Amino acid sequence: MISPDAFFQTNVRAASVLQQCVVETLHGAQRVLDLYCGSGLFSLRLAAEGARVVGIEENRQAVRDAAANMRLNRIPPDRARFIAVRVEDGLGTVARDAWDAVILDPPRQGCPAGVLERVFRGIAAPRAVYVSCNPEMLAVELRMILKYGYTVERIEAVDMFPHTEHIETLVHLGA
Repeated sequence: MISPDAFFQTNVRAASVLQQCVVETLHGAQRVLDLYCGSGLFSLRLAAEGARVVGIEENRQAVRDAAANMRLNRIPPDRARFIAVRVEDGLGTVARDAWDAVILDPPRQGCPAGVLERVFRGIAAPRAVYVSCNPEMLAVELRMILKYGYTVERIEAVDMFPHTEHIETLVHLGA
């Protein structure tokens, strides 16, 4: 279920590839924090495979969709929790917990610098996946992330709209 007011990748085949890349990278993670989670593209699949996931998304309709999709897919309620709040504001609630992995899938303008610091210096999960639809912004933010001691383990590109410049770039990071 995806509401008209909630963002979702319009190329569903490419979205499936994107989802598979993230899930394979985080295989075995028990506690995953999904920032800018939308309607749960990554959260729900990870939860279905046994991880405990907390998703943060400011679009309240997307959060309602994620919860509805969790029920539709019969994912146990203790596997995923979605918080409808700006990531900047929600990090205070979850930063005290220990996380095996973090997913960031921010909007085109990227993450505010404070978010990157709180995630990569404060939470400091051993694994992270950054999904970006804006390679130029990713390059800027990746320099900051690397200053916090993370290394790039792999970079993948998913062609969202063939014959256009639109790609999703996934950066797999390790601490």
